Amino acid sequence: MDEKLLVPCLYLLKKKAVAGWGQKNLFGSGDVLELTGYYRDHGADELLVFDFSSSDEEHEEAIAMLKEICDEGEIPVIAAGHINRVEDVKKLIYAGCQRVVLNFSKDSNIAMLEEVSKRFGREKILVSISSMEEFLPHQAQIEQFAWGILALDNLEDSIGNCSSVPILLHTEESREDEMVSLLKKKNVWGVSGAFLSRTDDSLLALKKECKNQGIAVNTFESRIPWSDFKLNGDGMVPVIVQDYKTDEVLMLAYMNEEAYETTLLTGKMTYWSRSRNELWTKGMTSGHFQYVKSLTLDCDNDTILAKVAQVGAACHTGNRTCFFQELVKKEYDDTNPLRVFQNVYDVIVDRKEHPKEGSYTNYLFDKGIDKILKKVGEECTEIVIAAKNPDEEEIKYEISDFLYHVMVLMVEKGVTWEEITRELAKR
Repeated sequence: MDEKLLVPCLYLLKKKAVAGWGQKNLFGSGDVLELTGYYRDHGADELLVFDFSSSDEEHEEAIAMLKEICDEGEIPVIAAGHINRVEDVKKLIYAGCQRVVLNFSKDSNIAMLEEVSKRFGREKILVSISSMEEFLPHQAQIEQFAWGILALDNLEDSIGNCSSVPILLHTEESREDEMVSLLKKKNVWGVSGAFLSRTDDSLLALKKECKNQGIAVNTFESRIPWSDFKLNGDGMVPVIVQDYKTDEVLMLAYMNEEAYETTLLTGKMTYWSRSRNELWTKGMTSGHFQYVKSLTLDCDNDTILAKVAQVGAACHTGNRTCFFQELVKKEYDDTNPLRVFQNVYDVIVDRKEHPKEGSYTNYLFDKGIDKILKKVGEECTEIVIAAKNPDEEEIKYEISDFLYHVMVLMVEKGVTWEEITRELAKR
C-alpha cells in the first residue's frame, strides 16, 4: 500500500457512539450517522467500528447499525468486536463492511481464521493482537490467512522486527508529531485511535503535515498546475457542478487560484464571488456544503467539471439545482439505464402501495413470494432458451421480462437499486 491511511474509531454501544473502551458516556451527541458523515467529509480514509455489545440481541442491532454506517459513510468500514462465529463474519460483510477483525485473544477466532479467509477472501480479514504472545505462536497462520493486523500501542516495532504483515496501529498518542512518527514506520499502513476521532479538523491538519514531511497520504492533488489553466478576463475559470450520484447539474460558479487551492486543501467546494469580491466556501452559511468527489478539466483547459456530494439544496432559492426554469422541451425517451431501472422500480413500488385493479404487478404481490419466485425462475429459463435461438430480438425481450420480475422481487423484499449498485461497485 503506497498511501498511509487515517482511520477514526467509533465505539458502538446500543446504537450510540460512546467515548471509548469500556465506557458508557456518549461521544459528543452519540449520533453514529452524524459522526460517520463528519469523518467522511473531513478526510477519513476508512472507519474502524468497535461493537461493544454484551448480548447476541445487541449484536444483531449493531450489525443493522453498521449497515447504515456503510450506506451513509461511503468509506470503507472495518468491523471489530463481538465476533464469535463464522456467521458473524458473513453478516458483517453482507452489511457492507470492507474488513472484519478477529480478536486473537479468543481461541474460537483463532480456530476459524482459515475458514473465513478461504470463504470470504483473505483481503477481508484482519486479526487484532494485543501482545506478542498472541502473535508469535500463530505468525505463520496470520501471514497466510489474514490481510493484516490491528495492533495496540507499542507492538508495531516488535511485530515489524519479525514480520512484514501490514499493521493498522490503534494508538492513544495525542500529538500530531507523534502520529507523523508512527506513520513513517514501514510496516504501519494506517493509524487509528482517539486523536483521529476528534471532530476538530485534526484529520485534515495531519494529512497536510504528512504531505509536508513526504509521507504519502490520500489527499486531493491536482495533476495540472494552475499556471496551465486558461483563465478568463477576471483571472478565473468557470466550474460546472454535478451531483456525483445522479450527474444532475447543480450550479455554475467561478474559481480563482486561491479558491482552487482551498478546494483541494479542504475537500469542500470553494469559489470566488464576483459580486462580493471575496472567497466563499459553499455551505459555510447555509450548511449546504459540497464535498468534492472529483475535479475534471475540459479539453481547452478553461472549464472545470466538479462532481460533488451535495448537502441540501445547491441553489440559494432552496431548489436542489439552480437549473429549474424550463425554457424549451421536446418529448423524448430517457434511456439512461439507471434512470430507466429506477423509474420502473418506482412504478412497481407505487403499485404495491396503491393497488390498481387489473394490474399484473398487483396480481403478483397478491399471490405472494412463492409466485414471484416462480416467475423469476421461469424467466431465467426463457432467457436460456432465447439465447439458444437465432433471433436476437427474442433475448432482449426475455431479459427485459426477467428484469421486471426481479424488480418485483426487489420491492417485495425491500431491496433498492441503490443498494444493488453500491454492492456491485465494491466488486
